[in-house]
Amino acid sequence: MHVIVLGAGLAGVTSAWYLRQAGHAVTVIDRQPAAGLETSYANGGQISVSHPEPWANPGAPGQILRWLGREDAPLLFRPRLDWNQWSWGLQFLRECLPGRTRRNTIAIARLALYSRACLHALRDETGLEYDRLEKGILHLFFSSRDFAQAGQRAALLQGFGIRAEVLDARGCLAAEPALAHCRDALCGGLYAPEDETGDALAFTQKLAALCIQAGVVFRHGLRIQSLDAGAGGIAAAVAADPHDAIERIGGDAYLLALGSYSALLARPLGLSLPIYPVKGYSVTLPLAENSDAPQVSITDESHRIVCSRLGSRLRIAGTAELAGYDTRIDPVRCAAILRRARQLFPQVQSVGEAEYWAGLRPATPSNIPVIGRSRIGNLFFNTGHGTLGWTLACGSGQAVADIIDGKMPPVDFPFSDL
Repeated sequence: MHVIVLGAGLAGVTSAWYLRQAGHAVTVIDRQPAAGLETSYANGGQISVSHPEPWANPGAPGQILRWLGREDAPLLFRPRLDWNQWSWGLQFLRECLPGRTRRNTIAIARLALYSRACLHALRDETGLEYDRLEKGILHLFFSSRDFAQAGQRAALLQGFGIRAEVLDARGCLAAEPALAHCRDALCGGLYAPEDETGDALAFTQKLAALCIQAGVVFRHGLRIQSLDAGAGGIAAAVAADPHDAIERIGGDAYLLALGSYSALLARPLGLSLPIYPVKGYSVTLPLAENSDAPQVSITDESHRIVCSRLGSRLRIAGTAELAGYDTRIDPVRCAAILRRARQLFPQVQSVGEAEYWAGLRPATPSNIPVIGRSRIGNLFFNTGHGTLGWTLACGSGQAVADIIDGKMPPVDFPFSDL
C-alpha cells in the first residue's frame, strides 16, 4: 500500500517510520524545507508520562478567571470573531467535569506509557540520540494548597504504574541542587524518576533521515491545498509548490498529521475535528561552559512553565494562548517565561542571544488526540496532541500505522472513527 503522510512534524515522521517498517510505501508532504520546523521545533523537551491530567479539569475554570486581564497569564484567551474558538471553549468547559477529567486522564496515561515503551524500543533498534537525559521530571509547588494535592496525584500515577514520589523542599533540593536559590519559597514537589527529556527537533530530523534511508520519500516545499475526495474515498492530495504550480499526489491511503491545520483541511470534507490552535512559547538559552543549570527537568506548577537541559542549552517553555492561527511572538510573554526561569535559577550563566519561539499546539478540548480512521475509508488521523506531542509521538505513530495496516493497536485507547 502507498500511504501519503501529510505533515513532517513529530506525528508525521514517527507515523512514516512505523508505516515503512510495516512494509508500506510512504510519501511525506510538508510545506517546510525540512522536517520538524513548526510545532515540533522548540517545545519544552519533556517526555512527561507523569503528567496525564488534561488542562480541562475541575479546577481550570476558576484558575482561568483569576488570570483574566493578565497579559503574562499562563493561559490567555484572546476573543475573536471565530465560532470555532468559542465552540472549542464551550467543549473545554464540559471536559472539566470530574467524570470526564478522570476518563481523559486514564486514556492519556495508557497511551503515554505505551509511547514511552515504543520510544525505548526504537532507540534501542536505531541508536538514535537527541540530547536526551533520563533524570526524571520534578514538579514544583510554591503554595501549600497546591502541595497538599501532591499525595493524591502521586497515588493516581502509581495506580497507572507510573513511578512518582512526594518530596518536601529539602528532598527537591537533593534531587536538583540547582534549585537552592528558591528553597525558601518552595513547599515541595512530585518527582517522576522515569520521565526523561530530549530535543524533539533533533529526534524528528534524525528519524526523518532514517526514514529516507529506509525508502520513505519526503516532498518538502509543497503547501497542501486540499484533499480531492471521490466516490471511493480520497483520490489525491492537491499541493502547490513555491511558484504556485499545482500538483495532485495520489496514493492508496492518506494520513492527516498537520497539527492545528488538520481541522482546516478536514472541514471541506464534512469532517469536524475538535482541534483548535493553542499557541505556546519557549526561550532557549545557550549555556556558558560549566554553567550550574539543572539536570533534572523542572515543571513549575504555579506558572505552567517547564525547564529542560538539552545538551549545552536550557529550554524554558510554557503558557497557552488562544489566538487563532497567529504565530507572531509576543515579547511580553517570552519575557515572563525568562523572568521566571531567572527567579528559579539566578546562577545560570548564558552566552549569546536567547532564542524566542512560538508555535501552535493542536489542542482538543479533552486533550485526547485524534488517532485512527475517518468515515472516509482511506483517510486516517494522527493529530491533536496539544502539549503532549513529544510524550505521545512514538506510541501514536505506531498505533496509527497498525490501524492503517488493519491491526488493533495493543493499547486501550479511544481511537477515532469520525
